[in-house]
Amino acid sequence: MLGHLHPRALRGTPLLLLLAALLVVGLAFRAASLGAEGLSEDELNKLQAVEDYRAHGLTSANGEHPMLMKGLQTASLVAADAWNATALAREHPESLRVSTEAALRFPSALFGALTALLIYLVAAELFGAEVALIAAALWAIDPAAIGFNRIAKEDTFFVFFFLLANVFWLRSQRVAEGGEGRSPWPFYLATGACFGAMVASKYMPHFIAISVCYNYVFQGLPNRRWRIGRPRYLVILACMGAVFLLCNPAIFLPDTWRAMLSFASYKLVGHDSYEFMGGLYHHRFTDWLGGVPWYFYLVYTGVKLPPLTVAAFLIGLPQIFRRRTGDGRYFILVWLLYWFLTFTFPGGKFTRYFTTALPCVLIIAALGVEVVGGEVARRCGPVFNGGGRWYPRAALAAAVILASALASAGAAPHYRLYTNALGGGAARAGDYFPHDDFYDAQVRDLVAEVARRARPGARVASETPGLAAFYAQQSGRPDLRCVSLSDPAALRELEAGDFLVVARGRRYLSNDALIARLNQTAAPAFSVALGQTKAADVYVVDDSILRVIADTTR
Repeated sequence: MLGHLHPRALRGTPLLLLLAALLVVGLAFRAASLGAEGLSEDELNKLQAVEDYRAHGLTSANGEHPMLMKGLQTASLVAADAWNATALAREHPESLRVSTEAALRFPSALFGALTALLIYLVAAELFGAEVALIAAALWAIDPAAIGFNRIAKEDTFFVFFFLLANVFWLRSQRVAEGGEGRSPWPFYLATGACFGAMVASKYMPHFIAISVCYNYVFQGLPNRRWRIGRPRYLVILACMGAVFLLCNPAIFLPDTWRAMLSFASYKLVGHDSYEFMGGLYHHRFTDWLGGVPWYFYLVYTGVKLPPLTVAAFLIGLPQIFRRRTGDGRYFILVWLLYWFLTFTFPGGKFTRYFTTALPCVLIIAALGVEVVGGEVARRCGPVFNGGGRWYPRAALAAAVILASALASAGAAPHYRLYTNALGGGAARAGDYFPHDDFYDAQVRDLVAEVARRARPGARVASETPGLAAFYAQQSGRPDLRCVSLSDPAALRELEAGDFLVVARGRRYLSNDALIARLNQTAAPAFSVALGQTKAADVYVVDDSILRVIADTTR
C-alpha cells in the first residue's frame, strides 16, 4: 500500500533505489555489533518480561509499559534461540551466534531503519521529494537516531507508528482535497489502526492531538473538503481501540493496572535524581521547573547532532514560519510546538524522549539544506549557463549527509556517546547526559572482571544490583551478593575484599557524598571504558574505604 501513497514522489527507479539504499545503510548502522554493549537496567526488565511470557504465556510482567514491543522481542529471542541451536551457529559461535543483547534489541534496530521510509513519505507529502529524501537520509545515518534505535525501549516503536499513522492521515487530506471521487475512508481507518499500535507501543495517546490540530488548522478556510467531523472521529477512535486491545492484551489483566498505578505514583522509581552537565536534579514529572532544567533538550540538540545538521536546523527553523514554504509547514509547527510544551516543562526528562521530536528536527534541517542549496544554485547559475543548477544543491546535501555518516562511523558502536565539536568533541563524551549516554552499557564487562577477581560470596555494591546479579549469573558466579550503593545498611555490611562500583551516569543525591569521598581518598582497583571513554571505576574495599563508608552513612 505504501507504494501508492504518494506516486509522484515515489516515481522513478533511481529514487526507489536510493530509498532502498538508505534502508540498507540505516539497518547496517543499527544492527552491526548490536550486542557490543551490555544490557541496561531497563532492558533487563524487558528481557525478564519476555522470559515470563515464554514460561507462562500472557502475564502482567513489566505491566507499566504496553506489550507490543515485548511481543516483538519475544519473537526475536525465539528466532535467535532457534538459530543458535543450528549446527552452523554451534560450529562458529564467535561469529554466528546471536547474543541475548542483540536479539532483544533487533526489533528496535529494524523498526528504526524502516522509519527512514516513513519520514520520506511524510516529508514528501508536506514539502516534496527533495526535502523528504534529505530528511530520510539524515535519519538513516544520524548518530542520535542510531543510538536511540539500538536500545530495547518503546520510543522507537512509538515514533514508527506515529509516522505511519500520519502517512495515512496526510494521504487522506490529499484524497479528500483532490476531488477525484476517491474515498478517504480507507486512510481514516488505517490512521486509526496505526494510532492503536502507537499507543500499544507507549502510553502517550495525547500525540494524536498533533494530527487533529493539523486538520483543525484548515477548517476555517473556504472550499475545504477535508472535514472529519464527530462521526468519523468516533469510527477512527473505535478502530484505534480495537487495534490497541489486539496488540496489548495484557491490559485486561488486573495486575497490569496495579503496575501502571504504581508507576504513575512513582512507586517504581528507584532513584532520586538525574545528572545533567555535572549537576544533580530532582527527576519527577511533577517537579516541573524545579526538576531537570527546561533547556535540557536544547542542549541535547546543540551538542549531540552533527554540527552541519545543527546549522541546517537553525537555517530551516525560520522557514516553517514563512508562507512560501507551503501549508505543510503547519504540521511541523504543530508537532514542534506540541512536543516542546509537553516535554520541556515537566521535571522528569530522559534523552530518549527526544526520539519523538528528532524526525521533526531532521525534516526542518532538510528544509534548511534545500533553502541554502537553492540560494547557492541561484548564485552559481551563470557558471552553469542556466543548466545543471542541481549540482550545487546535490553537493550541499551530500556534504551534510556525509558529515553525519562520518560522525556515526567515528562513534560506532557507542553511538550515544557521540558529542559534536560544539560540545567539546570526544573529550567531553558522557559529560552532558551520563545516565543516558552510558545507559549501563559497561556493567556486563565490569561484572565479568569482578567475577574473575572476587572471593566466594563477595558482596558487590552498585546502583544496579539486579543487573549486576544477572551478569554475575552469566559469568558463572551466582554466589556474588549484589547490593545497592544507595542502601546505607547494605554498605555497612561490606567487608575488606568486597567490591564497590562507581559507574558514570549512576551518581545520585543518595550516593553523591560517598562518591566524592572515594574520589578524594581511594584509588580504583580497575576501570572499565566504552571505547576511549572511561565508564566506571571499581574499588576493592579496604580499611580506608570502610572508614569512608562509616563516615558517609551515619
